[in-house]
Amino acid sequence: MEGAMKALLDREAIRDCVARLARGEDRRSADLIRSCWWPDATFDYGVHGGDFEAYLAWVVPGADAIKDTQHVLGQTCIELGGDSAKAETHVISYHRVDMGEGDRDTCIGGRYLDTFAFRDGEWRIADRVMLYDWEQDWGDAADWSKGVMGYPFTAEHFPGRAKGDYSERWFAGETK
Repeated sequence: MEGAMKALLDREAIRDCVARLARGEDRRSADLIRSCWWPDATFDYGVHGGDFEAYLAWVVPGADAIKDTQHVLGQTCIELGGDSAKAETHVISYHRVDMGEGDRDTCIGGRYLDTFAFRDGEWRIADRVMLYDWEQDWGDAADWSKGVMGYPFTAEHFPGRAKGDYSERWFAGETK
């Protein structure tokens, strides 16, 4: 039972790390992202690769053309192996991109192949490879100044999150 409990806790810590990283990427939070990767980690996204500092410089502050992102995570298949683990996580990532002639909404479906290392009592990513399964250009981006489905927003904090995310203040108890 003790081994099963440790495996359960290890798997949950790995899933939590993947979720925190997606949250950090969507908010361009260097601190949150840094908490998920080992400093000597590497990555290969097919379009960009290198060491952790190259990854961080690529994601934070992020390209000016990419105004918003949202990473929706699917199942994570985890294989534990002592102080290392392999995890495949399905991801759908939305991006609002300024293409020079107006914003467009795009979406990518793929999988993260993460190698995790357990050091100093915590699991973090040691290496990541991104696999792409599909991509879709959804066309002209929605105009958030008009609200949603014809209903205007009642406050500025409802749309977007790449900068000044309302949920950060909500978690900190800084809202009404």
